Amino acid sequence: MKATNSSATGQPADKSSLFNRTLYTAFVLLSIYYLFLNKDVANAMSSLGIALAFDPFDPKMAWDKRPLYQKLWLYAHLFILLILIGYLVFNFINR
Repeated sequence: MKATNSSATGQPADKSSLFNRTLYTAFVLLSIYYLFLNKDVANAMSSLGIALAFDPFDPKMAWDKRPLYQKLWLYAHLFILLILIGYLVFNFINR
């Protein structure tokens, strides 16, 4: 029996979910690399923003049907991204 919902089994529902999860993880790791090892906030911010384009959960699931932990994870991701954007804008204004 093939699972169609990633939240029920903990595994991606299909190959597109696996592809999205892989790219999401790669871009998040790339942003961590840029932020902490290269101290490059601009590239870290862009990589983190691109990562949001690849939904790490089931992209076919409607937002209102998602479990709370998925919503909180994506909101936290967006919040960190907005902090980085604010940091860049603040530093640009104060030059």
